[in-house]
Formats: sequence, C-alpha cells, structure tokens
Amino acid sequence: MKKKILLIILLTIGVVGLTACGSKNESVSDAEKFKQEYESFNGEKNDYFEYRTLSIDEENPFVYTTAEDIVKRIENKETFIVYFGDPECPWCRSVIEEAIESANEIGIEKIYYVRMWNGFHNEILRDTYELEEGTPKEESKGTEAYYKLLEYFDNLLEDYTLTDDNDNTIKVGEKRLFAPSFIFIEKGTAKELVQGISEKQASYNSELTEEVKNEEREIFDKFYKKTILCSDKC
Repeated sequence: MKKKILLIILLTIGVVGLTACGSKNESVSDAEKFKQEYESFNGEKNDYFEYRTLSIDEENPFVYTTAEDIVKRIENKETFIVYFGDPECPWCRSVIEEAIESANEIGIEKIYYVRMWNGFHNEILRDTYELEEGTPKEESKGTEAYYKLLEYFDNLLEDYTLTDDNDNTIKVGEKRLFAPSFIFIEKGTAKELVQGISEKQASYNSELTEEVKNEEREIFDKFYKKTILCSDKC
C-alpha cells in the first residue's frame, strides 16, 4: 500500500513538473506582446476619442526595453533604432502599421520599444507642465533617464510648448520627446528622428486614405534604408 501511495505522489509531481515546463515554453514573445497590447484597444473608447482599429503583424520587430536601457546603449556607443510610443497614443496608432510593414520589407530585424504611458496620458517617463497665469509650472517630474535622453537627443527634438486660452504659444524652456518618435542612433549619437505622420492627415482620428498611408510608407522606407546603409559601413 505504501508503495502505491509513493508511486501516485511521484506521478503527480511529474505531471506538475511537465505542466510548469509547458507554461515556460508557451511564454509570449515581445512581438506577440506588442501585437496583443496594440490590438487590445481596437474599438475601445476613452473620454476623448475611439481608438483606431489595428491589425498588427505577428512578425513585427519590436523588443521591449526601458529608457534606462536606451541610455546605457547610447553611452556604450551602440548603433540601433528605438521607438518611443504607446498603444493608447492616437498618432502612434495612425502610423504603426506602415512602420511595421516597411521595416519587415526592408529587413529591419530589431527596434527597441519604450512605452511612454501607463494609461491614457498617464506619464511614466516625461515631465509635465501646466500654465499658471501665463507661466509654465512643473506639475510632475520626468525620470532621470528621460532628462538624459533630452540631452542625447537635443539635436533632434522640438521645443516643449504650451498654448494658453488666447492660442498663444509659450515655451517651457526645454525640449520634448513626443510620441510617436522613431530614432536612429549611430555609435551612440542620435542621427535622425521621424514620427512617420503624413502631412495629409489632418488629425489623429482622420481616415487613413491610401494617399496618407503611401506617404507614411515613404517616410519609413527612407528612414530605415538610411539605417541599413549605416549598418553596412559601421
């Protein structure tokens, strides 16, 4: 009887072990996670707009990372592409399909991805400012890595500005890393930044006509081809 009980216990442990191994083998890849996150907002709404419906290619090149890791790679003089964006960013959702299609066709195998929000406009990377009697006032600080990135990307970034009730543009006094931003870094130096947004797209929720998508595609094709040329020489 004791032998039978021991055998049952051993068999049970074996089944549990196999199940655990199976779970590890079925872990979601970064590409699958990216697809799931962006498609999870299809048809959903927030207080401002309805999210654009997307179909993300399972073979996308995105690899999840952090701003801290990007800083280290820059300081290590590495050559790579990084995308700063978010699945809830409406402009990101306007360009991401063409960004992926272009990357896959040209042969871009890896793009590091830094997510910028934790919920719509809930900043987890950047600082934020509000106008108080016409003067910018800091509402929340960015991460240490973010301020480092502002330094490293200074040559490519636009000014951080706010608009008052009279449509006056007021500079905050620093640059801003906007989403979406695809940045090419060559040996630790930021060389080029594109957002991929077509000038023919009037607003974030405008229809993505063939004309708009073609222009997006041209932007990304040109951007990626420059990185390929560099990779051949670097």
